[in-house]
Amino acid sequence: MRASTDLDTLTDFFDRYGVALTAGDVPALAGCYALPGLVVADTYSFSFSTLAAVALSFVGAAPGYQERELVAANALIEDVQPVSALLTEVAVQWEFLDSQGRAVPGERYRYLLRTTEDGSAICTVIRAA
Repeated sequence: MRASTDLDTLTDFFDRYGVALTAGDVPALAGCYALPGLVVADTYSFSFSTLAAVALSFVGAAPGYQERELVAANALIEDVQPVSALLTEVAVQWEFLDSQGRAVPGERYRYLLRTTEDGSAICTVIRAA
């Protein structure tokens, strides 16, 4: 098993993640994460060690996507860097589509992915500029 740097494989992973995000499918979102995991931003950081903790971090975000009428998310992969045998860093610019069919710019993140027997899993999320 090796860390994936294949764009098709990474695109498939982030497509599933984006669908779960805009659908508010908290169990599917939680399933995209490795444990333990870490989220880092300019003003806060938090770690989680259970799928329930991952799920709780998304429960509050789902209404915001619905309120903004975001119906689809597209991850524009900007950069892929192998880190080790099983780790890959992926820079992503998110773009959303609203219910009127308009593109809505999202935020940039860097994801540290671990390759597992079940595919990729997010270890660390860093909000980027």
